[in-house]
Amino acid sequence: MDSNKPGVLKRCWRKLKQPSAKYSLLSLLAIGFFAGIIFWGGFNTAMEATNTLAFCTSCHEMRDTVYQEYKETVHYSNRSGVRVICSDCHVPKDWTHKIIRKSKATFEVWGKLTGSIDTKEKFEAKRMTLATHEWERMKDSGSRECRNCHDFEAMSGEVQKQTVFKKHMKAKFEGNTCIDCHKGIAHKLPKEYKEEGED
Repeated sequence: MDSNKPGVLKRCWRKLKQPSAKYSLLSLLAIGFFAGIIFWGGFNTAMEATNTLAFCTSCHEMRDTVYQEYKETVHYSNRSGVRVICSDCHVPKDWTHKIIRKSKATFEVWGKLTGSIDTKEKFEAKRMTLATHEWERMKDSGSRECRNCHDFEAMSGEVQKQTVFKKHMKAKFEGNTCIDCHKGIAHKLPKEYKEEGED
């Protein structure tokens, strides 16, 4: 064995310090590291900015329709002062599902750009389609966003009315999710909507 041959760490360190064309690989990695932090901070700040109530209601399509309905609900104003905003129901909290939802939401901007829902009449004409997409998304996720605040395990039969508590426990037992029973909880139901079993 050659005792003059440098160790693995020394060889790696030399390689990192070698110039690429003008800068060492170590310099390029350091610049990349700090650029990554700045990019990540900017990206995360933009993500959070698009989760605010002000952002969601910045276009009149939302401000003049579903926002007005939401302001009449217990999610907007209640005895405990806990307010739920758009993103609490419509954007997942965990990173992976949040990115997927935000990516899909960029396609919803198309409705704004093309003017397909830019009047109350146009919005009402598409309400059933829009609501159905959202209900399906919530059903597929097991009403994940609802369960950020509402949990079957935390429901108390001593505090809830017994009829409501029994319905919740039955839903839990049957594997149902919030959206199975609570459509129209924060927004008007579409005029075309019919409960199961209705003709």
